[in-house]
Amino acid sequence: MRLAALSLAAALAAAPMANAQTGAFTTEAQHVTIMDGATGALLYCNDCETPMPPASMSKIMTVLLIAEAVEAGRIRWDTRYTVSENAWRNGAMSDGSHMFLELNSTATVRDLLRGAIVVSANDACIVLAEGLFGSEEAFVAEMNRRAQALGLRSARFRNSTGLPDPDHVISSADLARLARHLIVTYPEIYRIYSEPNLTYNRRTQDNRNPLLGAFAGADGVKTGHTDASGYGLVGSAVLNNQRRIIVFNGMRSMADRRSEGLRLMRAAFHDFSINQVAAAGEQVGEAQVRLGSRGAVPLLAQRDIVIGGLRGVQSGLTAHIVYNGPLQPPLREGDVVARLVIEGPGFQTQEFPLTAGRKIGRANWFSRAFEGLRLTLFGP
Repeated sequence: MRLAALSLAAALAAAPMANAQTGAFTTEAQHVTIMDGATGALLYCNDCETPMPPASMSKIMTVLLIAEAVEAGRIRWDTRYTVSENAWRNGAMSDGSHMFLELNSTATVRDLLRGAIVVSANDACIVLAEGLFGSEEAFVAEMNRRAQALGLRSARFRNSTGLPDPDHVISSADLARLARHLIVTYPEIYRIYSEPNLTYNRRTQDNRNPLLGAFAGADGVKTGHTDASGYGLVGSAVLNNQRRIIVFNGMRSMADRRSEGLRLMRAAFHDFSINQVAAAGEQVGEAQVRLGSRGAVPLLAQRDIVIGGLRGVQSGLTAHIVYNGPLQPPLREGDVVARLVIEGPGFQTQEFPLTAGRKIGRANWFSRAFEGLRLTLFGP
């Protein structure tokens, strides 16, 4: 294993280094994620990769599947679905959130989606699931398939609504990733999340997101509550052309959720920052090659290398290029051959893949023979 120290000073000279985890910032919330919306970089993680009961926050995946179906032309906004007894009994007649759908009535996809988004309507989610896939079970299978395809490894969905089920879990970090995907991919549908209320079947209900109207730039996303999860929130806002996404649960009341949500969102913009160490394709170092047509290969960032966290903390962070070396040819350009490891006190170690910047073939026969003789005489 080869390790090469790499200075971060030049990469971060224009901005203060950010520390992704430190005891200087605390919160009463559980499973907390603060994410930069532009890059997806985690600015703060407090048990954020541990699967948790998401309650209605998992409806973001339900909305995503409907958005994808509309985009693919499998359904239209004016497609109408019938309210089954299952949807009526477990949705409209339950103690949970609903939009007062009547048994055997029909509603358009547009109205049902607005109900699911604005007032977290369980009946709307079940009707959409049954209408699109024939049953909620088949819809849930697709939820899980899409989660895996999106790289949300912690997600295990058991229903379309987030109603209590011990096996219905996802981490707060994966919820943030899911929310970011929806925001970036379907901005028109995402705008529905900022609607202040929904009127349907002669009843008006307010959007339950406590950030709307209370934090400048807040435009989503989703609340959640069950006895197991406590009161939680996926929140997002834009301030000074920057987007932040926060996710947490475990609060004891709606009032606690509101106050902590506002505090976390303020901190997301004012206390945390992001810094780019290298752009995708930028050379960050080189690796030694044994018996290759060249003795070293440039190492390029496979993607943008961005780290984030509390502002102003840069002392103590180090970066190392790590690879099993010297590398053995042949090497193809673009092969992942090393990784950049960034670490330091109080910092959650992060690793980024590095690729070979050029093709490296084998050395000629003379070089190989000479190396063999050298090893025989002097050893490695």
